[in-house]
Amino acid sequence: MKNLKRTNYLSLPERVVFCKKCVISNQRPSSVIEFKNKEEQAKPTINFDNEGICSACRYQEIKEKINWTEREKELIKLCDKYRSKTGDYDCVVPGSGGKDSGFTAHVLKYKYDMNPLTVTWAPHKYTDTGWKNLENWMHVGGLDNFLFTPNGKLHSYLTRIAFLNLLHPFQPFIIGQRMIGPKIASQFKIKLVFYGENQAEYGNNLDDNFKKNMDQSFFSYSNLDELSFGGEKIKDILKNSQFKLSDFKSYLPLDKKSANNTEINYQYLGYYLKWDPQECFYYASKNTGFKPNTERTEGSYSKYSSIDDKIDNFHYYTTLIKFGIGRATSDAAQEIRNKKITREEGVVLVKKFDHEFPKKYFGDFLEYINITESQFFETIDKFRSPHLWIKKNNLWELKNKI
Repeated sequence: MKNLKRTNYLSLPERVVFCKKCVISNQRPSSVIEFKNKEEQAKPTINFDNEGICSACRYQEIKEKINWTEREKELIKLCDKYRSKTGDYDCVVPGSGGKDSGFTAHVLKYKYDMNPLTVTWAPHKYTDTGWKNLENWMHVGGLDNFLFTPNGKLHSYLTRIAFLNLLHPFQPFIIGQRMIGPKIASQFKIKLVFYGENQAEYGNNLDDNFKKNMDQSFFSYSNLDELSFGGEKIKDILKNSQFKLSDFKSYLPLDKKSANNTEINYQYLGYYLKWDPQECFYYASKNTGFKPNTERTEGSYSKYSSIDDKIDNFHYYTTLIKFGIGRATSDAAQEIRNKKITREEGVVLVKKFDHEFPKKYFGDFLEYINITESQFFETIDKFRSPHLWIKKNNLWELKNKI
């Protein structure tokens, strides 16, 4: 951060407010186009209504009133339109073999008679559990998979600068994950791509939940000048590093003109089927051999969400630093909305686990992005916005606690 005298680093709401139904705060950022994400860029955040209820909770109320039988009929009609009559792949399902993509691909193949090609943008560094779940996705779930592993030197470099410049070490993975589905669909001439749930369910604009299609701006661009990685323009990276434009081939979005002219249809399965992450876990465990961690995930009470990458925990730890929202908050908020736990239980879990430091893979993370422990904590503290954090007795704590 260039100006440490400001009281609010990302133009977040100055006054911290917690949802009256779940545990999320008004600091939660909405989804952004990651290859346009720049240092000190103001973050759009979740909406709260006049009653103090967040948009994610309001949409959950709306979900209870949706006629899901009619929505499923729409899904069947969509599948009938694209289903291959020759046994060719007829849809692409991006994912890692986790609970959500495990559910999506399997239910499309075995309930709706589609022939999906699953595609995976490899994690930074696989966990043992993550690798086993990827194998099980095919070997137990009976699916085909295209695993793409990007240039390791470049991926490490981009993760490093994303951490140092944006405190966002997961950005290179998010960019690749969003690109791989459309790119493989285009290469294999597959006309349908299925994502799981719409991210709007967790706090984007409420109206976005009623869109069947993913916005193509997330994976298409007009010119090279608008692209940034790790908060740095791609032209500057090419000028100041050993990398060539060809090294970025897998990271580059689709050309906007080509994307607009293509016949590929990008759909959210969660628009047609009522999405519930815990029910996806049960389904994937039964049908694709998905296994949770044997121990609680650091920073939360959960064992089955975002467990395939050793960098996962540092993604959530950095959201705690930047937004005051850690992994337990994210997990508890959605489980409250899905009536798996009460708000009172969620508050207890947040207080107990949200601030836990992810020490298990700390050494792996430092080695991967080639920084020292002191550099890590210097960077972390640099991003603690004064409107969120205060230092007492040489220890940092949030000013506003649920």
